Amino acid sequence: MSGTDRIIRLIIAAIFVGLYFTNTVTGTVGIVLLVLAAVFTLTSLISFCPLYAPFGISTCKTKN
Repeated sequence: MSGTDRIIRLIIAAIFVGLYFTNTVTGTVGIVLLVLAAVFTLTSLISFCPLYAPFGISTCKTKN
């Protein structure tokens, strides 16, 4: 996972958390956003996205 991918995931996670804690989004949708925020944060911290592997996606630039 590239650094840009990690930063984008962390920004989206922060937005989701902000929406939930400002009561902009509540209920089931709010809980789903919190779970997604946790997943985005975790995958950013470990630099691996399990959904990328089966599809052969890589956001890292390879050295030629």
